[in-house]
Amino acid sequence: MIKNQNGRPRIGLLGLMTDGYEVTFPGIMETQKKYARSIADMLSDEIEVVFDEIGANRESIERIVADYNTEKLDGILIVLLAYSQGAWLLKAMQGNKLPVAVAVLQTNDIVQKNFEEYELTINQGIHGAQDNCNILMRLGIPYQVYAGSRFSDEFRKFIVDFARACKTRSVLQQMRIGTMGRMQGMGDILTDEMQLFTKLGVEICHDDLGCVYTLMQELKEKEIEEVMDADTEEFQIDPGLTKESHEIAVREYLGFRKYLERYGYDGFTAHFDMFGQDGRFRQLPLYAASKLMSEGYGYAAEGDVVCAAMVRAGHTLSGAPAGFTEMYMMDEATRSVLFCHAGEGNYKMADAHKKPRLIDRYLGEGGLENPPTIMFVPKKGKATLVSLVSVKGERFRLVVSRGEMLEKEDLERCEMPYFFFRPETGVKKCVEAWLKQGGTHHEVICLGDVADRWRMLCEMLDIEYVEV
Repeated sequence: MIKNQNGRPRIGLLGLMTDGYEVTFPGIMETQKKYARSIADMLSDEIEVVFDEIGANRESIERIVADYNTEKLDGILIVLLAYSQGAWLLKAMQGNKLPVAVAVLQTNDIVQKNFEEYELTINQGIHGAQDNCNILMRLGIPYQVYAGSRFSDEFRKFIVDFARACKTRSVLQQMRIGTMGRMQGMGDILTDEMQLFTKLGVEICHDDLGCVYTLMQELKEKEIEEVMDADTEEFQIDPGLTKESHEIAVREYLGFRKYLERYGYDGFTAHFDMFGQDGRFRQLPLYAASKLMSEGYGYAAEGDVVCAAMVRAGHTLSGAPAGFTEMYMMDEATRSVLFCHAGEGNYKMADAHKKPRLIDRYLGEGGLENPPTIMFVPKKGKATLVSLVSVKGERFRLVVSRGEMLEKEDLERCEMPYFFFRPETGVKKCVEAWLKQGGTHHEVICLGDVADRWRMLCEMLDIEYVEV
């Protein structure tokens, strides 16, 4: 499994209130500190929330924010525990490099008839939030906002969405993608690699197939046998699949995995023509790509480094398996779009009760032997389709479609993983808008409606966000 794939997001809680209240209401600071701790604790099942002290004046606010940056947390959640001067946040934010969210929460959600000045004081965070958000706005710092009850499902969704977007940003900042070749003339996969590195943090590393082939030769037979044995438990094995063909696929998979591990890569992309031209490979690594996506790595075909990076990001952002895919055709009967590719797909997206099949199949691309292919259909339910578009130079645009995966798996002669996706906006409007926005022909598919997380991430990275 790829490093840090299952790590929870780490968010620093910046609880703010002026220390002048302690003179009027002795003990108020300790009471509100416990209140802040209760907020952190209620989120601890999905997020690691760091909180030790209240930011009670300019000096403490600057120290806490600096510490959160030093500890390399993923983001900061500001909660007003009473009123706090916005000016005291200014210098702290000028030195801050982490994404920010502001939540207007209250100790009490309902105004009671017997409230006195004390109760009104501990519930008056709203105007402290106004002061502090005004400063963030004037500094030009992007931030997310929530106002409402801390006990609501909306708040939990907001903070989990924010935390997942923050974690994804952290992953992107350290991401390295290995690439081997690119399809000539394929225009929408082209990008300015230095701008991709600058804007998202994704480093593109150019290698050749010799890196993988050498590692394949170093494999021990026991390593190959262990994977083949595990496959008999994980997949329904096609009786027509020979042991030799299966073994070749496993050898390629282990070679690519060791290549990613050795160089510290988060994913890879390779053009299929390279394998036939190289002369040492007998199959296209479709099985390898599927296995590695299932382990949390990024992947895309034909040298598409941008899509490979976004598949890797999709795993973290959704907190669930994400996959590489491509639009094939519109289906008027189901009001959906059929998606598939040459044979790569993340089979962890399938219903847990349906065993994927490992089949022997013919594939003309690359001119090599039949590539063992993992067949499955993703589970039905809400899904989110994403394409990162290189517009020009440092301009990037994320094109997103919300929709649902249909329960349809009746393509009897299709020997590629596939699914039918019904856009919320309708097929016609979605496809037309996709084309108008320059959406690419390689896409990332995520389980669930995670569009809000993608939107937050785009705001953090200063990337245009468009829903179609």
